[in-house]
Amino acid sequence: MGQSPPVVLGRENSLCDPFTFLSSSSAFISGEGFRDEIAVEIVDYTAELPDECLAFVFQFLGPGDRNRCSLVCKRWFRVDGWSRHRLSLNAQSEIVSSLPSLFTRFDSVTKLALRCSRKSISLTDDALLTISIRCRNLTRLKLRGCREITDEGMSTFAKNSKKLRKLSCGSCMFGAKALNAVLDHCANLEELSVKRLRGIHDGAEPIGPGAAASSLKMICLKELVNGQSFAPLVLGSKNLKTVKIIHCLGDWDSVLQLIGNRNRNYKENLNCDINYGSSDSNRSPLMEIHLERLQVSDIGLSAISKCTKIENLHIVKTPECSNYGLVCVAENCKLLRKLHIDGWRTNRIGDEGLIAVAKHCSNLQELVLIGVNATHVSLSAIACNCSKLERLALCGSGTIGDTEIACIAAKCMALKKLCIKGCPISDIAIEALGSGCPNLVKIKVRKCRGVSSDAGEWLREQRGSMLINMDACDTDCGFEASVSDIGVHETGVEVGQVTAVGASSSSNGRLALLRSKLGHFAGRNLVACTLRRWSNCDDSLNINL
Repeated sequence: MGQSPPVVLGRENSLCDPFTFLSSSSAFISGEGFRDEIAVEIVDYTAELPDECLAFVFQFLGPGDRNRCSLVCKRWFRVDGWSRHRLSLNAQSEIVSSLPSLFTRFDSVTKLALRCSRKSISLTDDALLTISIRCRNLTRLKLRGCREITDEGMSTFAKNSKKLRKLSCGSCMFGAKALNAVLDHCANLEELSVKRLRGIHDGAEPIGPGAAASSLKMICLKELVNGQSFAPLVLGSKNLKTVKIIHCLGDWDSVLQLIGNRNRNYKENLNCDINYGSSDSNRSPLMEIHLERLQVSDIGLSAISKCTKIENLHIVKTPECSNYGLVCVAENCKLLRKLHIDGWRTNRIGDEGLIAVAKHCSNLQELVLIGVNATHVSLSAIACNCSKLERLALCGSGTIGDTEIACIAAKCMALKKLCIKGCPISDIAIEALGSGCPNLVKIKVRKCRGVSSDAGEWLREQRGSMLINMDACDTDCGFEASVSDIGVHETGVEVGQVTAVGASSSSNGRLALLRSKLGHFAGRNLVACTLRRWSNCDDSLNINL
């Protein structure tokens, strides 16, 4: 019984080819007793896909799958290299020797993350210089725990990274000198996020806008000892849209007063331009402000009420703020669309402030109240006057009961998403939601002890198309307590010491796009199997509110 010799595959770019293989058949035996084996070659349909199309498919693969795909053959290895635009490195000092070869392979990187643990020694200035030379098209940089990088290293990096648009740095040792260098040399910088920088301390030099005065649109400050040193940057950024100040030490009322005066001057300049027939205004108004865990009082809220174009405002765990400050904001910021308030159960913000919001902010679409003891008086006013309200979260309030929920169910006609957590409601409230809020598509009820499992089952029967998430119910839709809009998050993909950041999960929209663009391949092995696997993964995805 002889065996046929092995068939040599003809693909010159193959390392190993899992799609082309031999299958043996003993379909017939000749009358002379000889057994013939037939070698059948299975066609690799991926060879018909252009490199660009293959790269598009790679975007939908998870971390492990994409790394394994890069080892299939030389072609896939090459396409994976030039199509990866996001990398995340374990930024320990040992990786320095691998940087040249690493960025030779991944030569199209535009978004880079460098992370180092506390127990390790991070990259140094020389490594950062190498990265800046190799990644000339870098537009986003994230630094975490890179404690060996100094002011001088960041200054040199900034000179070589003219295209940088987003910088996020945390738990690093450099300070004001480094940030001023970035702002002086990166004229296209749009977003700056700073967290727990050791070099930003009392007595640090002020940080100004530099060459990024016209491009900067978002500033986020977190857990800084002397965040007030960023005041010149905030005031000098002409097109600043968003300011987020979170858990920074010191008194912030004076800074907020400067911000309010900045926007008042903008309004006066705009009126002058209109009166003199000029359409050019040198500044744009602030539209989003986040204040969280700060020493801020009603003086600060009254100051930011001068920012009349604000559409998104977060007042989170600022115990010195009261109804007075919220009334000032409501009376002046009439374009408000999103309002998040965490009263920290201090009872300083309640019906009075919320009634003012209902009276003046008719465009409100999203309202989150945490630890705020609102009653049916203010909620009724909001339901009646804020006809565009689509997302509502009520959490940790001892005054929101069945009456308040029944009021919402009867009057919030546009409401689509509702979250109730830690409130003293019962099955009566759930019954009201069964016939109210005709546009409601998602509801979450958590830690409300008065709600039984029977009420959840009844609501599911009444509103079959609604996504329901209750403690006592089996259905878990997994959306968060906050009803704020969910953004696109980056995830990491390990490649030895390198991580390429890609989409770790697929969505229905992306699958539809892929199917429309690759429809003529859908019946073939690679795409068909991949789509089936993605579809199965979709069933386990959480749906966030």
